[in-house]
Amino acid sequence: MTAPVPAPPRRFAVLLLVTGGLGLFASIVLTLDKIKLLQDPSYVPNCNINPIISCGSIMRSDQAEAFGFPNSLLGLIGFAVVLAIGAGLLAGAAYRRWFWLGLQAGTVFGIGFVSWLMYQALYRIGALCPYCMVVWAAMIPLFWYTTLHNLRTGVIPTPRSLRPVVREVARYHWVVPALWYAVVALLILNRFWYYWRTLL
Repeated sequence: MTAPVPAPPRRFAVLLLVTGGLGLFASIVLTLDKIKLLQDPSYVPNCNINPIISCGSIMRSDQAEAFGFPNSLLGLIGFAVVLAIGAGLLAGAAYRRWFWLGLQAGTVFGIGFVSWLMYQALYRIGALCPYCMVVWAAMIPLFWYTTLHNLRTGVIPTPRSLRPVVREVARYHWVVPALWYAVVALLILNRFWYYWRTLL
């Protein structure tokens, strides 16, 4: 049996709880709205605010059921697991390398799937769902800080020559998520500028 990986800082456990909680909340709301929409096709979700911010447009799309069932069900499972891991870390749990690799795989899938959904919402469906955007916002730091933890602790093997780079990136850890959020905001602004400028 391999030894447990060194525990991450307490703030990482808090990050898991916050991102897991936000993602789970958004997934619950989306799931409940999807059920209501299935029961009554004329149902209008309360987050249908204008032609752009429209959950209904997203929920009625094929992309909302990428695997044959509502995407929000993946969020219910995935973010519940993240919450449990965060709670375990706060309680003093120590996880082995295979466990961290499993979390890494989950966050890689999550950020990849969210990026695909983001592209679909912006350039195929042409609408935004506030609760979906909460999931986007939660996945970015979840993926980034899980990856950073696994690089720093050796869960993800790093060549000796790259270790100084990892240390430097860890020193300015906030830069990547900040730039990521900025890029997403600019994409949204640019894609729907024709509408935003009518509100000015």
